[in-house]
Amino acid sequence: MAKHNEQHKDKVQSDITEKVLFINRCSKVVKGGRKFSFSALILAGDGKGKVGYGFAKANELTDAIKKGGENARKNMQKFPMEGTTIPHEIQVEWDGACVLLRPVPRGGGLIAGSKIRDVLEMAGIKDVMAKSLGGNNPINLVKATFKALSQLRSRESVRNSRGQ
Repeated sequence: MAKHNEQHKDKVQSDITEKVLFINRCSKVVKGGRKFSFSALILAGDGKGKVGYGFAKANELTDAIKKGGENARKNMQKFPMEGTTIPHEIQVEWDGACVLLRPVPRGGGLIAGSKIRDVLEMAGIKDVMAKSLGGNNPINLVKATFKALSQLRSRESVRNSRGQ
């Protein structure tokens, strides 16, 4: 029975894809020379509205990527979508990064910079115009994009809050 559960769990996890967004190498000068450590920013998504990110540090690159991937899978969130686009325009700031997301008619495509584009592709959003208006730090851009996506509201939730 336990083996069957593990197989089912692997099937559920297999549709989630991971992508390494950014790797940073840090060096510390010590008595014997330089000691390197790595930090990794990882994205995980299923392409159907669920996406998450993970940031991890380790002395080995593979360990940092593995830890970041686990964090990304743990922190996956679902966002409201309207077909292949987002419900409304939104602008959000996070530290120095400012992100503007604007819906585009069906077939308009994904118009966005590298890090924001990766997040939206992993979430399965296909028709959006995005613009980075602030800094270009990858971690802050990803966090600003996630903050923007989490503040999106569907038409139904707005109708319910207005009592219509």
